Amino acid sequence: MVRRRDWRPPVTAEGLTLLPSQRSREPKVSVERSALRLLPEPKRVISKPFLPGGGLFPDGRSRVERILRRVLDLPEETVHAALSDVYEQFASRHLDFSALLERQFRAVSHRVPEPQALSEQRRQLLGAYFTHEYSIEAAALTNPSLVQAPHQEGAAPGTLRVLMSLRAIGEGHISSIQFRSGIVDSHGRIELDEVSRFARTALHRHPTYDKATFLAKLGEMGVTAQTAQDVLQSLSDRFSLESLESRIAEVEQAHASDPDLLHVLRTIHWLASSNYESTFHADSQPSERIIFPSSPTESHGMEDARFVRFKYDDGSVTYFAPYTAYDGLRILPQLIETRDFLTFRMTTLNGAAAVNKGIALFPRQIDGAFVALARLDNENNYLIRSNNVRFWHEQQLLQGPRAAWELVQLGNCGSPIETDAGWLVITHGVGPMRSYALGALLLDLDDPSKVIGCLEQPLLSPAADERDGYVPNVVYSCGALRFGNMLYLPYGVSDVGARVATVKVDELLSALTLS
Repeated sequence: MVRRRDWRPPVTAEGLTLLPSQRSREPKVSVERSALRLLPEPKRVISKPFLPGGGLFPDGRSRVERILRRVLDLPEETVHAALSDVYEQFASRHLDFSALLERQFRAVSHRVPEPQALSEQRRQLLGAYFTHEYSIEAAALTNPSLVQAPHQEGAAPGTLRVLMSLRAIGEGHISSIQFRSGIVDSHGRIELDEVSRFARTALHRHPTYDKATFLAKLGEMGVTAQTAQDVLQSLSDRFSLESLESRIAEVEQAHASDPDLLHVLRTIHWLASSNYESTFHADSQPSERIIFPSSPTESHGMEDARFVRFKYDDGSVTYFAPYTAYDGLRILPQLIETRDFLTFRMTTLNGAAAVNKGIALFPRQIDGAFVALARLDNENNYLIRSNNVRFWHEQQLLQGPRAAWELVQLGNCGSPIETDAGWLVITHGVGPMRSYALGALLLDLDDPSKVIGCLEQPLLSPAADERDGYVPNVVYSCGALRFGNMLYLPYGVSDVGARVATVKVDELLSALTLS
């Protein structure tokens, strides 16, 4: 038996001293939870194509073709009545419903003989048969980040217009990104604008690709260099998705019996389709804009975007958000880039240090380099550096699990916040019973690889009314905002909804510098 006076903190195999639990101690920092609660609203829906699959029937037609024929055979008066019923049930749930139905009809019109001869009502009814609603946040609305809005029109003196991003989870656990707009002040008050009853997706287009960069990323993904070069050799140094798809079809036809090569071709197309641009209508409200997965790499979700307002040395501003693309089997670190929250560019992150989940950019360059936080090994916090925001190779261990509430794993909760005392980092740790709590670090301003302060106890743990949900016992954030002496910390609650807590920055810094 070890006597109490002989006890010493245990040491891990990595040589890190484990700290005892601090939960019984009085907290050093006061955290105020606002009354604001964001909960999922199943009524918020988008429209998606509905194209039933399956093989051919005995008559040689697919299900889509059989449905088309049934609708084409309807008498005109039946078409009119059925379409009237569709409008009565669904038109009030979507913006420009007639244009939506026409768009869906055009997606199948190539299967219709003489589509131009159809009445407007029959075209729209056909469009309705190949459309379904998807509830974007039926399961959860969680894991928020908060940034200063690009425009400050309408903000009274002493207030700041803000944008909050959220991870919305719908049917099939598919995650998308949506937004809320609002105002904060320096006294800890936050007010969000009324949420639109409509939700819209964006128009997408694919960029041209740089062959050398594309080949390098394929190498990181395990594709043999020679095989990749053989497939892409006939393409120009910059190529389009259309020219790549044409080349893939050509190789598929010549090597249809080679399963390994066909797998490589699928990987090449998978990577190319993950880079695209999304643009929303200029008159859309922020809460209407839904960044919904549109590439195979994201087919099971776009997870935990960490938005940051990034300011270059010349004063220009771009918003970046690393996020995790998930296709049900693999994850791919991706980057969102926008200046106005209307047009968003999605690109793949590259390099040996651009792996796993939870990358968070610093809000400016340090000594001419981009710097980010990352969790490369599922356990520790790392610092990564690069001279290109999309290519990451340099890595350095920053922090390992030490306290009892974080021994399972560590991670960041969004981009560091610059203060006179250092870079303030909100972290998360996972402890017993897979319970999540938030902590804090302070990093040196000039050399952020140096930890100069660390809270020994959680800054925020699940309260009694925050423990139950889709994933119990979790609080999690993707990015806090400083305004004046107030830190606004939005956080997800057990994968159900989201709340906002506030902390006085000077009080938190004092606790960190004395720890």
